[in-house]
Parts: sequence; C-alpha cells; structure tokens
Amino acid sequence: MRIILVTGLGGAGRTTVAAATALAEARAGRRVLLVSEDAEGVEDTGGLPGYGDLRVLRPEPAADFRREFLALQARSGTALDLLGAAPFEDAELTELPGSRPFALLRALREAAGGDHELAVVDLPPLPEALALLALPEQLRRYLHRLLPPERQAARALRPMLAQLAGVPMPAQWLYGTTARWEAELAAVQAVVEDPATTVRLVLEPGPAATRALRTARLGLALHRLSLDAVVANRLLPAGSEDPWLAGLTAEQHRHLAELRTGAGDALHELPHLGRAPRGADDLALLAPARPCAAPVPVPEWTVEDRRDEDGVLVWHVPLPGAAKEELSLVRRGDELLLAAGPFRRNLPLPGALRRCTVTGAGLVDGDLRVRFTPDPGLWPRTS
Repeated sequence: MRIILVTGLGGAGRTTVAAATALAEARAGRRVLLVSEDAEGVEDTGGLPGYGDLRVLRPEPAADFRREFLALQARSGTALDLLGAAPFEDAELTELPGSRPFALLRALREAAGGDHELAVVDLPPLPEALALLALPEQLRRYLHRLLPPERQAARALRPMLAQLAGVPMPAQWLYGTTARWEAELAAVQAVVEDPATTVRLVLEPGPAATRALRTARLGLALHRLSLDAVVANRLLPAGSEDPWLAGLTAEQHRHLAELRTGAGDALHELPHLGRAPRGADDLALLAPARPCAAPVPVPEWTVEDRRDEDGVLVWHVPLPGAAKEELSLVRRGDELLLAAGPFRRNLPLPGALRRCTVTGAGLVDGDLRVRFTPDPGLWPRTS
C-alpha cells in the first residue's frame, strides 16, 4: 500500500492538493483513504459512479485527548485514590496544546492498517510536518533511556527489590504503559520509514519557495524520507494584457524557473483557478500527476571499508543541499548527534563503527563522509 504525505508552506494549498490527489486516484479506480482535518468539498463516496471508492478519515484531537487521558487516569486509579485526588470526568476535559500531533500520528497508524490501496495524508505546514514525522523515533529514544527494556525484566522482583533497597520501585502500571507507548510509537515509526511512504511538497512560487525546497530536501534526507513530487501551485496565466497581473505573473515565473532547476522532473505545475476551489469538479482540475508505481528508493547510508588503504572506515550519509557551515557532529556513546541546518537527529552507529573513534568529516557533493579509526585490538591491520 502506498502512503503519500502532503505538506508545504503555510497557505500554499497543501490541503487542496491532498484532496485533489485522493479524489483523482479514486476516480482512476483505486481504493483511497484521505486523512485530513480540513479538507472541504470531498466526502466518502463509497464507490459512487464517477467518483470511485474514496474514504475520508478526519482526526479529532479533542476526542483523542479525552480518551487517552481518561484511560491513563483509570490505570492510575489506585495511586490517585491514595493521594485523595478527585478524578476528572469526560465533560470537563479540554484539549491541551500539543495533543494535535499525537492525534494525527494515531490517524497515520490507522491509515496504514486499512484495506485501501493508497492513503493520502494532509500534514501541517513544512516545519511542523518534519518535526511530527521525527517524533515517534525521538519519543522511543526517550523511553529507552528513562526505562530501558532490559530493566523491565526485573519487574517480577519489584516487591523484593523494594524491600532490599529500601526505596520505592516503579509501579506495574508504569511498565505496562511504557510497553504500550513503545508498541504504538514503533508502529507509527514503521509507517513513516516504510519505502512505500513518500512526501509530496506543495509550494506557491515566490521568494520563499526555493529556500523551502532546499530545507525540505535536507530534512527529508536526514530522516530518510523519499520526496514523491514537488507541486508548484496557483500558477497565474501568462500573456495577460493587464500590466499589474502581467508583473505578478512575470515575478512568479522567475521563481518557478528556480523551482524547475531544484526539483527537475519531480516538479508538477497546477493552475490558479481564479477562485477558491469549490467541490469535486474544481478539485478534479487540480490533481497533480499520479504517483509512480515504485517510489524512488532513499540512498543507502553505506560504510566504506578503507582498512587496506589508510586504516579507516567511512560512513556515507547523503544530505543533498547541505552546506558545510550548517553541519555539526558530536559522538555520544553508540550514537552520533548530527545537526543539519534546523534539524537534529541522534543516529545509532552501525555495529562496525561502535568501537571506532571519529577522526574527521567532510562534505562532498551533498554526501557527508564521517571518518572513523578502529580502536586498537578491534582487528589487525592487513599487510
């Protein structure tokens, strides 16, 4: 099953493009799920003639927050009773800031488990979308550090250990909750990292578009996500006799030429309708080209063995569009903290590099090459 994640600059029309893509694919005969809070003019079609099999899933952050909060409260009931706490009721709970991303991640996991052929997911604007897609891996790392899985094996001995140590041990519900969160986050991370999951970037040609494309390429490469297409949206018609409109068109097309250079064959151009899209007929005019049958594979992060030459291993991390001055590396145990522009990621080192020392790094044509020297005794040098 294919999953297309649609994002872009705020106000560029990403929700409209997501809805138009889903509707066009359904009309072409595919079973499609559209995940969007805000899509207008598109509803479940259920195989209606001329519309195809399109289903719509609308995340509900408020309801999702209440359900998760009440479940956590129920699992912690004994401890809350001992503290004399008054439990909350459903009607008095109000959605807290930060609950929306988790509702969208759960919707993404649900979308991956359906019987449809294609899911189109309407994501937030570009910076929030990249942070959202990185969230499952980040949270799993925090859980592993705070409550390592290997330590959970001791939970059966918790009462005895508490007596011996003289300190309270983590409650059983904490282990159960951690395990459930770990399973849910792992399922979402598997969806994000699946080779069949791609990102579609929607931009309106303008001063910020080229910069956004470069930023998107860097962030997607760092998190090993494939770019499905770049959609240049709301293109004004050329050849207008109105000087004001002709000036706007000329400026827009200058920025469009920059996008063509940066995106190449991945660029798809959509016209400005002269009005806000209304209904399925307008959406049919705004569908970009259908996704290719096989997503473009993400370049591998290879380890090059140079022991016979100068005794080092070189880890190749493709980062297209990166600049040397915006990259930094810090070794932390078996991880490499890599900062690339506004993005940061803790990269687990491949097994061959965990007993090596970082001795340098360089950037060659968008390929970050980190050099490692094996620690003495790891293996003998060949003659």
